[in-house]
Amino acid sequence: MNALTACTLCPRQCHVNRLEGQRGYCGSALDTRMFRWGPHFGEEPPLAGTKGSGTLFFSHCTLKCIYCQNAKWSNGGRGEDLTIEQLRERFTTLVEKGCHNWNLVSPTPWLPQIDAAVRPLLEAGIRLPFVYNTSGYERPETLSQYAHLIDIGLADLRYASAASAYEGSQARDYVEAARASLQWMWNHLGPLECDDEGIAKRGLIVRLLALPGRTNEVAENLIWLRNTLGKKVAVSVMAQYNPVGLAAVTPRWNRRITPEEFEPIADLVADLDFETGWIQPCEDETAECMLGDDMEAGYGEVR
Repeated sequence: MNALTACTLCPRQCHVNRLEGQRGYCGSALDTRMFRWGPHFGEEPPLAGTKGSGTLFFSHCTLKCIYCQNAKWSNGGRGEDLTIEQLRERFTTLVEKGCHNWNLVSPTPWLPQIDAAVRPLLEAGIRLPFVYNTSGYERPETLSQYAHLIDIGLADLRYASAASAYEGSQARDYVEAARASLQWMWNHLGPLECDDEGIAKRGLIVRLLALPGRTNEVAENLIWLRNTLGKKVAVSVMAQYNPVGLAAVTPRWNRRITPEEFEPIADLVADLDFETGWIQPCEDETAECMLGDDMEAGYGEVR
């Protein structure tokens, strides 16, 4: 837990002493707070499989996205505080339920606690592949320190400009941080690897969420991925943006993506010749294509 005495786990590097009750930007304290956990079938097919991804939704977040559909726990801090032993029990239960992996959703503020919880399990040979499910706002130094908790990178690449990153998530340095983190994950994990049943075991998946009026940034990031990581990186292009929370009353953020503006993105994925990936279908603005609490995301294969 020494990392919590002057917390620098995320790029904000608040240097607060969480062991003494201080809280930085994300609001995380000492005891791990979790809002929801259990088998989840809304992830990309190699993660959800037939038995579900063993998802653990951690409370608090290093970003403040105005459109976050999980804001009640990511920013609002709702959830249950867990001891290390209680956290360990949840990992064990996911194994008993037959989940394909341990899916850590927004784990960055809690990495020391997660590490302490799973170490006895790993030493006893109880293990599932770790999915590091992140907004992309990471420090490569932190990823290196906790590399043993990252078998599959499921990382967002949301913005290509500092202005959009600040307006949408209060993080002007998002682009540099996310791209550096993706390069670390690619170098450490490589292309997506699946078993004979199509279940992911290792590798990187990059998620790109189309934002209203900013599909050009998705295109820019796709080109960056192709030029920097190559065509073997798995991409997941998402159309599920929904203007909830502050986004509903913020100009230029308060609308859905239209099929007309999303179609060129899908075409670009094909033109760039990515070998692996998925594209969510984009429905009419009046249709429900967001991923809700009990809904499964629909994914189409890269064309």
